[in-house]
Amino acid sequence: MEYKNLKYEIENRVNVISINRPEKLNALNIETFAEIDHAVKSSVANSDVRLIIITGVGDKAFVAGADIKEFINFSMEEGYELSESGHKVLTETIESCSKPIIAAINGYALGGGLEIALACHIRVASENSKMGLPEVSLGVIPGYGGTQRLPQLIGKGRAMDMIMTGKMIDSNEALAFGLINYKTSQNELMNFTKDLAKKILSNSSNALKNAIRCVNANFQQGVNGFEVEINEFSRCFETKEFIEGTSAFLNKRKPDFN
Repeated sequence: MEYKNLKYEIENRVNVISINRPEKLNALNIETFAEIDHAVKSSVANSDVRLIIITGVGDKAFVAGADIKEFINFSMEEGYELSESGHKVLTETIESCSKPIIAAINGYALGGGLEIALACHIRVASENSKMGLPEVSLGVIPGYGGTQRLPQLIGKGRAMDMIMTGKMIDSNEALAFGLINYKTSQNELMNFTKDLAKKILSNSSNALKNAIRCVNANFQQGVNGFEVEINEFSRCFETKEFIEGTSAFLNKRKPDFN
């Protein structure tokens, strides 16, 4: 598929998906959302890809919110469909992705942009980044999981404050809150993120997939995360990667999971 709003680059088993609408601060429209969904699913199906990085083109914005012009005249039914489709992409495609996904936040991550980052497994932000969920200032609420994932990461009180005031926080606050995992300079953002990717990729891809499933299970209603962990742990014992990892440890060498 040829993408209109994305750049797609695979190197060293890492796929960098860059949202490419810099003239609109990479604002998220329906077409771009569908392209992100397709790009991530294509990465999962591609055996040459083991990890995904999502970022924005330019040095001003990751995604500076939604393209409001698209939905300003939506009915309640259309709003429901918009939110439902967004939840499906962020929950089933990104959050539940079997391959690790890192958000490299390069500037503004607002509204739907922050919600994309929240669904990723790890977040790295440049020091000039600003993050927030300003939807209440438009007479609406976060509709792509922001009211659920933000409290999971930073706690109910802080999430309520951010959502109810609509304020932005900087990278220092985001790091202190636990909203992001790492902060770096704008110039070093992608190098830092790719180095982090290398560290992750030195481990078993099967174990990473199982770990993602277990952690996500803790936040799924009606699912016993401990039972999921027991099952996923036991499944590891039948994999070649378990044999390689334990053999490497006993023989005092680095494992080769490629």
